[in-house]
Amino acid sequence: MTLNGKVAAITGAASGIGLATAEALHKAGATVVLVDRDTDALSAITARLPGSIAQVTDLLDSESCDAMVPEILHKAGAIDILHCNAGSYIGGDLSETDAARIDRMLNLNINAVMKNVHAVLPHMEERGSGDIIVTSSIAGHSAIPWEPVYSGSKWAITCFVQTMRRQLCKKGIRVGQVSPGPVISALLADWPEENLRKAKESGALIEPSEVADAILFMLTRPRNVTIRDVIILPSAFDV
Repeated sequence: MTLNGKVAAITGAASGIGLATAEALHKAGATVVLVDRDTDALSAITARLPGSIAQVTDLLDSESCDAMVPEILHKAGAIDILHCNAGSYIGGDLSETDAARIDRMLNLNINAVMKNVHAVLPHMEERGSGDIIVTSSIAGHSAIPWEPVYSGSKWAITCFVQTMRRQLCKKGIRVGQVSPGPVISALLADWPEENLRKAKESGALIEPSEVADAILFMLTRPRNVTIRDVIILPSAFDV
């Protein structure tokens, strides 16, 4: 199956997994709506992806977040695929961070995802079709000791995705998540230096494009098939 004629909205699309997914879905025939707050990056990306659409949204700003889905529908006419990918990371001991950083990460990793899904549901339910993919993490399946806040957020989103999958499966809407291990991206900047060094030396990291391949696989299954979760790990990674 191709994605010809589909409209795919991707949050956090200016870099990392979001950008790699946008490129993969664009190549597969979708009209991609790139959602990010980085206006300059979106301009550069849409210039090289013909037919793609920029959507400047700050998911941590309530008004901007609330306006995202209506603005995309106005620009693109439909949303067939919503990929909630934007997220942030906090590593290290809980005592080493502060309440403001915790609030910011939980708002982006959990609240924004729930609000984006809530906003798109009336549109998808009216059409009787749609795909919702959320970028989770292996940290949503295993309690990673050096990232309690991040791991907690991904456990929460794993629960949300799997409960929404059960709510929406009879309405023609597929809901699933992709759960990567460590991906070469800006999120790793907050990793403990020793952990990052060891991961690089051992080859325990994967590229964003390899996660995008898994997402493309999920979206191109026949409609009677739902891939509920893809755990994709570097072969040398062990949790």
